[in-house]
Amino acid sequence: MSPHWEPLESSDLDRVDAIQRVIHAGLPERRELLAEKRDLFPEGCRRLMRHGGMVGYALAHPWRLEDVPVLNAQLGALPPYPDCLHMHDVAILPEGRGAGAAGDYVRHLVGLARKTGIGALACVSVYGTSSLWARHGFRPLSPDGAVGDARASSALASYGEGAVYMVAEIGRG
Repeated sequence: MSPHWEPLESSDLDRVDAIQRVIHAGLPERRELLAEKRDLFPEGCRRLMRHGGMVGYALAHPWRLEDVPVLNAQLGALPPYPDCLHMHDVAILPEGRGAGAAGDYVRHLVGLARKTGIGALACVSVYGTSSLWARHGFRPLSPDGAVGDARASSALASYGEGAVYMVAEIGRG
């Protein structure tokens, strides 16, 4: 059976935490911050299921372009006038990879964005994954993936060396 995305439930957060500690061993976030993202925008948060078990998760929320959320920090609230959906994390264990799950999730976000009048997706690529996200329409904001102001650059640095801020313009449908 191919992996498939389902809504992420609050009862899934222990498994989300376990997966992120495998996938993001060098960049783990506190469990309560994962819960905050899920609670603020459940429509953008999914779990990847295969053979009855969770093999991945994805978190996204409305945000402002070029305003990079600091990793492992509280969001507090969503902005009143978002202009992008920020794809915060897509973490897939090896047994869930290779079946197009990342592309399926991006298509889910495109549908959500268009439904809400948002014309772009944004993400921070880590671990050299920018070519993966480029295949799904994301482009570095600048040639080096940096953002313009000092606060945003500092926030980008919280994702580790080589992090790249990327945007996919999708139109408003």
